Amino acid sequence: MPAPLSIDGIGKTAITVTWEDGHVGVYPGKYLRCRCRCAECIEETTGRKVLDDRKIPDDLRYREIGLVGGYAISIVWSDGHATGIYSFRNLRDWCPCPECAAKPGSR
Repeated sequence: MPAPLSIDGIGKTAITVTWEDGHVGVYPGKYLRCRCRCAECIEETTGRKVLDDRKIPDDLRYREIGLVGGYAISIVWSDGHATGIYSFRNLRDWCPCPECAAKPGSR
């Protein structure tokens, strides 16, 4: 599993992740925020999504990005949400670029 070499986009509506294998993914804030797997967004016992994607603003911004161990990032969003952890594996699997979206079994 490649790890990110760089993540750029604090204060922006999208982040750009450059992976150690050379792949570059651009993740719009709303796109990634809607995939949050924290207990506020996903019901813990059933796995049912409780986050209403329609309530996420289109211009959502990345306020802070922090490293979680050597496997994930945490994000503080401009809407105040800050409890999600985004593993490198999920980030790579969720890459919205056309190349990744065309791969069988993506997302």
